[in-house]
Amino acid sequence: MKAAELFVRCLENEGVEYVFGIPGEENLDVMDALLDSSIRFITVRHEQGAAFMADVYGRLTARPGVCLSTLGPGATNLLTGVADANMDHAPLVAIAGQAATTRLHKESHQVLDLTRIFEPVTKYSASLLEPDIVPEVVRKAFKVAVTPKQGATFIEFPENVAAMDIDAEPLPVILPSVPEPPAEQVAHAARLISAAKNPLILAGNGVVRAGASQQLANFAERLNIPVANTFMAKGVIPFRHPCALGSAGLQANDYISCGFDRADVVICVGYDLVEYHPYLWHPTRDRSIIHIDQSPAEVDGHYPVAVDVAGDIGVGLQRIAQQAGRHESKHIRSLRERLVNEMNQHRDDLEFPVKPQKIIWDLRTALDLNDIVVCDVGAHKMWMARMFRCEHPNTCIISNGYASMGIAVPGAIAAKLAHPERKVVAVTGDAGFLMNSQELETALRYQLPIVILIWSDSSYGLIEWKQMKQFGRSSNVHFNNPDFVKYAESFGAKGYRVERTEDLPTILKEALTNDVASVIDCPVDYRENIKLTEQLGSLVCPT
Repeated sequence: MKAAELFVRCLENEGVEYVFGIPGEENLDVMDALLDSSIRFITVRHEQGAAFMADVYGRLTARPGVCLSTLGPGATNLLTGVADANMDHAPLVAIAGQAATTRLHKESHQVLDLTRIFEPVTKYSASLLEPDIVPEVVRKAFKVAVTPKQGATFIEFPENVAAMDIDAEPLPVILPSVPEPPAEQVAHAARLISAAKNPLILAGNGVVRAGASQQLANFAERLNIPVANTFMAKGVIPFRHPCALGSAGLQANDYISCGFDRADVVICVGYDLVEYHPYLWHPTRDRSIIHIDQSPAEVDGHYPVAVDVAGDIGVGLQRIAQQAGRHESKHIRSLRERLVNEMNQHRDDLEFPVKPQKIIWDLRTALDLNDIVVCDVGAHKMWMARMFRCEHPNTCIISNGYASMGIAVPGAIAAKLAHPERKVVAVTGDAGFLMNSQELETALRYQLPIVILIWSDSSYGLIEWKQMKQFGRSSNVHFNNPDFVKYAESFGAKGYRVERTEDLPTILKEALTNDVASVIDCPVDYRENIKLTEQLGSLVCPT
């Protein structure tokens, strides 16, 4: 058989369901081999969209999402999504065709050293220079992608190697195991927690990756310790849980900041530094930090770890809870009540344009608790992270490590493929939407009825928010938009424009029941950004 056929058999052996990508001249043999495979190829409209789809698919399934491009510009178009997956620790395997090995040693049409280009943004980058190494390289790429900390890997496949004959078989798939945490570290952590006056838990995306959400909720309830989650860990503890404080990471004084200010011991569970830099929540460097994760703690001057409980997160939490003493944590209720009151404040507000808080209230009301929201990057991300209530992990996907704009629409497509039984909404700004809006055609071609909710303000709203906060004036952030309703309809999608705030719930309800993709243009009142900044700036923590 050809090396390309062996390659596809190796992908099947890894359990690959979908490959997201674009055909090209240098991946012709792989594309042909896929025709005889159980793997479904999802043809996209831009390679960045393919990488974002693989990224979100990996987050939701804990199995590597796979994206494919041709050489040169096709491969470099993958880079942003691959980097996003790697920094956000989503398992992903990227594959690119390459020119024949007979012209890699010289200047040649569309040839770049792809393995070197992808090295800085992946955990493993390799070239298939001989057909007999195909099984080893594929197996390693998938193994490394799911080994903690999870991330992206890259395989370059020269076209002449893909066409060579080879007699080989895929290697057995053996999933890496996570060791149990050392008993002495567990005991040390339990002693620190027991002696603490005001402990606080900071839960990160590693809890989602480890499937340890229930163990975290049990740990917090048993020891009565408040839990703040990062943006990427929304739902890792149900918001209805009495110990849940909501999302940390607004980079401003907040109700949750009151918890950090009071804490003497911070228990970081599955926390990655890229999610919320410790200098923002630990500027004083004087708190005791307990690190509980599958991997040892990263080195940072603001993250001086007192005890590093590295190993299976769920096992670690269970064993620490058995040995540590319960706390009173009297201030949990007052902090929760203030945040809940703010969430409820604008539920009946009918001013227009629509306030961010009202959009979130209506969206949360329209969705079931297991439905999925994929949030793009922009001002709306800050509001969603702060105010969208989640009861389950991976029901609000927010990229906050690499934090690239343009992830929402392709991410929603991947989410619908991974969970066709759930409603899926892409929450995006007008800027982020137009970065990958071409993938709307992909959603329609594959009959994926996602809903795209655009927060329209004709501006790079998050940047304007920061400019106004720092300088009191904005700089070059405004632009014009097309008619989003006509734009959606030109693809064959349903288009809606919110012209009265009271119409938003009805529009959401109808869009969520459509059998085709829908686009909702919702004007947003981002004057609330500055009001929130002023409110949080004057916030006084309860005593």
